[in-house]
Amino acid sequence: MTENPVSQNPVSLQNITKRYGGFTAVDDLSFEVAQGEIYGFLGPNGAGKTTTLRMMLDIIQPSAGSLSILGSSSAISVRRRIGYLPEERGLYRKMKAADSIAYFAQLRGLSRKAAKAKAMALLEQFDLEEFARSKNEALSKGMAQKVQLLATIAHEPELLILDEPFSGLDPINQQTLEALIREQRRGGRTIIFSTHVMQHAERLCDRFLILAQGQKRFEGTLAEARAGMAGRLHVRTNASREALIALGGIAHIREEEAPSAGAEMTYEIELEEGADPQVFLAKAVAARIVISRFEQAGATLHDIFVSLAGDGGEAVSDSKRAPHEAAA
Repeated sequence: MTENPVSQNPVSLQNITKRYGGFTAVDDLSFEVAQGEIYGFLGPNGAGKTTTLRMMLDIIQPSAGSLSILGSSSAISVRRRIGYLPEERGLYRKMKAADSIAYFAQLRGLSRKAAKAKAMALLEQFDLEEFARSKNEALSKGMAQKVQLLATIAHEPELLILDEPFSGLDPINQQTLEALIREQRRGGRTIIFSTHVMQHAERLCDRFLILAQGQKRFEGTLAEARAGMAGRLHVRTNASREALIALGGIAHIREEEAPSAGAEMTYEIELEEGADPQVFLAKAVAARIVISRFEQAGATLHDIFVSLAGDGGEAVSDSKRAPHEAAA
């Protein structure tokens, strides 16, 4: 792996590639994450998200490219400044919840006394103190995941890397985790999390990257992603579908609700790329089409994701991967 020029950002990847024989899991990927940023790493199953995170953490080595993590070319040398929640969760089943948090905190440099105090403080902060002496095997899946997340942040890392942190959580626990991520950012921490569930990224991320088939399809803010999408309108009118199409600039049009005799129709209209909604409205007025509702709707992150990564939505079969990369 070649040396990476020193970056001012906590995370910098330059032209990272990972190959397994003839299969390329990650293909010439570059991105940087700024200090204090919540950065979403988005992609369908099999896109290469976990593979990339493991390369960042020096768990596996890239085939080509360079990286910088907290100013170092190897995350191992700065591991006490990093908190990592792996996709494959794992706690010692016979260990108690508080002891689990304290154990991982000690591994990252806290004294035994400080680690125990921090574990209890975190459990109290998240209303989990009643489970402090419960063995991990007795905890529900959601509760065990909370304990592992607290173990990830107990040593107050500068950089948090969370691989599919919302997986398996019910809506209430997902909301709790979103609040925790925001709190960590308020504390000045840089957070990277991978997910294939767009709602979390839409609510949390300052910026995000969309990965499909190992390649970057987009990087930027939600506003920037929406700017590159075709405009979408909701229009209520007594004009026919054909009359609207005749105005031009429409890529797709569909009826949003079943009409009754003589009633106005509501249409969802997707404009052609580059078409201006205001020009469409002006044409409708010039054609004397009466419109009682004209609403511009921004594309959701789900719409953007499907548009950019739709052809990469099917996970690569395990037979095409290295065995230890089946969940990448």
